[in-house]
Amino acid sequence: MTITIAQTEVNPIGLGCMPLSVRGHVETDRAIATIHAALDAGANLLDTADAYSVGGEDVGHNERLIAEALRDRDRDGLVVATKGGHIRPGGAWEIDGSPEHLRAACEASLCALETDAIDLYQLHRPDPDVPYAESIGALKELQDEGKIRAIGVSNANVEQIEEASSIVKIEAVQNQLALDYTDPVGKGEVELCGERGIAFLAWSPLGGIGSAADLSGGVRPVADAASAHDVSPQQVALAWLRALGPTVVPIPGASRPETARDSHDAAGLELSADEIAAISGAAGVV
Repeated sequence: MTITIAQTEVNPIGLGCMPLSVRGHVETDRAIATIHAALDAGANLLDTADAYSVGGEDVGHNERLIAEALRDRDRDGLVVATKGGHIRPGGAWEIDGSPEHLRAACEASLCALETDAIDLYQLHRPDPDVPYAESIGALKELQDEGKIRAIGVSNANVEQIEEASSIVKIEAVQNQLALDYTDPVGKGEVELCGERGIAFLAWSPLGGIGSAADLSGGVRPVADAASAHDVSPQQVALAWLRALGPTVVPIPGASRPETARDSHDAAGLELSADEIAAISGAAGVV
């Protein structure tokens, strides 16, 4: 199945840019080299959010970093995805899904990303104090005004995906999915996206910052497949995730060019049915 977002065919592995900004700022030259390495390896989806920052004082840092990295690049054929709805007072992660905040956040992201229209804008997380339809309706208004090309939701369950889809075309769902977190498979989110041709962007696909090696290498069938294919366990984990659904696009994070290149080499890795079954069994996916 061809996966498209904002009328752009998305390649099998994207890049999650959060590690470049959240636990302190990665040195700018290295951060830009990491983004460039992913692009040169074939990634054409970069994922960010206004809230990917150390705290409230530098909201938008990750978006500005991407904009700097893309100044000497042709953006045609790229999908730059960002999110709004989280706020970072004092470094905390709080939620504001009000239409007023989302509009202001989108305007700020347009400036930070140095663009007239955001390729993919996602509601970062449902706000329990704001009706979901109001948050999604605000994104539809922004799309109608030409400020957003495609709309997505993040951290959404099946019912929320259904509700959002009744209001506007949803082109992406960004939920956590990894060897140690397979709820979206059991709860039907991956299946629903596959049936409807909605891109399922798997965040934290290697277990999060600092845990990729332990998570991937510690699962025996993953280690066995890595040895058989002469690749890293991380590549095997990403290839397995892709096999879980026809629209699954893992977006592993990276803070070094070497890591970005290794992750994106997983785009060409095809696991056997037996390998997929063994890893699925270890991960509890039936």
